[in-house]
Amino acid sequence: MSDAATADQAASTLALNWINRQAALGEPWFFAQAPTTLPAPYPIAFNDDVAALLDLDADAIRAAGYAEALSGNALPGGCEPVAHRYGGHQFGVWAGQLGDGRAITIGDMRNRRGQAYEIQLKGAGKTPFSRFADGRAVLRSTVREYLASEALAALGIPTTRALAIVGSDAPVYRETVEHAAVMTRVAPSLVRFGSFEILFESRNFDALAPLADHVIEEHFPQIAAIDDAAERYRVWVERVIDLTAALIADWQAVGFCHGVMNTDNMSVLGLTLDYGPYGFMDSFDPRWICNHTDAGGRYSYEQQPHVGLWNLGRFVQAILPLLSGDPDTAVEIGQKLLERYRGVFDAAYMQRMRAKLGLPDARDEDRELVDGLLKTMAADGTDFTRAFRALGHVSADPEARDAPFVDEFADRDAASAWLVRWRERLGNTGADDVGRAERMRLTNPKYILRNYLAQHAIDRADEGDYSEIERLHAILRRPFDEQPENADYAKLPPDWARGLVLSCSS
Repeated sequence: MSDAATADQAASTLALNWINRQAALGEPWFFAQAPTTLPAPYPIAFNDDVAALLDLDADAIRAAGYAEALSGNALPGGCEPVAHRYGGHQFGVWAGQLGDGRAITIGDMRNRRGQAYEIQLKGAGKTPFSRFADGRAVLRSTVREYLASEALAALGIPTTRALAIVGSDAPVYRETVEHAAVMTRVAPSLVRFGSFEILFESRNFDALAPLADHVIEEHFPQIAAIDDAAERYRVWVERVIDLTAALIADWQAVGFCHGVMNTDNMSVLGLTLDYGPYGFMDSFDPRWICNHTDAGGRYSYEQQPHVGLWNLGRFVQAILPLLSGDPDTAVEIGQKLLERYRGVFDAAYMQRMRAKLGLPDARDEDRELVDGLLKTMAADGTDFTRAFRALGHVSADPEARDAPFVDEFADRDAASAWLVRWRERLGNTGADDVGRAERMRLTNPKYILRNYLAQHAIDRADEGDYSEIERLHAILRRPFDEQPENADYAKLPPDWARGLVLSCSS
């Protein structure tokens, strides 16, 4: 079969119910942009889970060869590719216009269940927002995003998804010469806080309502039914605040650091968006910084909840004209809306931490119990994931063995002292020990995407061996299962990998 015929066959397997919402909305939000041809693309990874989400026949797509279609070289019929314009505050400073500099949304589709998804090729070439960049992604960062987005999805944390990786031997120049890659990213929407900020900062206030209505009508239908426009936008902002607070509580509960919580990386749907120098914590350190570019620690683990509120402040500021025609009234409404964040975050965080400790009800003293454990872990750098997983194997019976838990700590006496308090708390609930342990198993993962595991998969991929991507993805799809055959993937990281951090180019 000729290359052209292969490309046509691959594109035909991606014949979806294209609705192209972004293209229909058009400028100044979305700009028509076709992908740039990628030389000699080849398949690297394909995700059956996301294919099922989109009602795609994964076997047929593999058989047809998806590299041409999902590199952007042979677009499926009916899609209308666009690049999204947005701005953002980066490390607390307004950075002006940013936009999709290397990502092109080839279209929007709706599956048989009526769910709409945006299909985006990340690394598909230059756009109007590339500035002086080449519009390409490299294999290294593409593998990291593919694995991380699927790892968080398996943990039940809202995130963009990854359908496929396509590679090419075309050189891409970063710190060194690397191979090009394109990742197919899937999300209900990729609209960000910065999508509204750029309109506000450029004083294009008339463009705020159409974009807000676009988001509300598609993703918040109950809110869309509210007749009064100002009230509709107010309730929508409440929802964005709640979703953001819940997302960051999810991150904190699994020890996940985003690394670059700029406002252009914050989703209005509360999705984890744009995986750069992220990291799952190994040794617990509340001040941990996973991005070595972040010299001041703005985006450290302990700062993430505070930055979430700061970012929401920039979002609310951007949509003030929608809240009221009177500026003073709009500011007053916005400030009142932001006041709900701390309460929502605290409630969400404590709910997740109680679940991690196996507590069946809520009591005032629980925060002290949680904080006591985290302080004990921080004192000797106990592994975050392993400690919580081990706690699920400890009985509430004071005479039972403590080893599964205290062995994770250098200071075993401090760990044992905390267990006394934990058992006292459980003893007052009458909780069934076996049932509690099972609930904790389904809350505290055994397997996470540690940086060194991702790096190992990248190193193998650089040599042309993509099997470790597939194996690691398979393990991370079942993070709460014991998987004894994969126990090595739950071990403490090797010495060389402790404290591993990455840069924004990751």
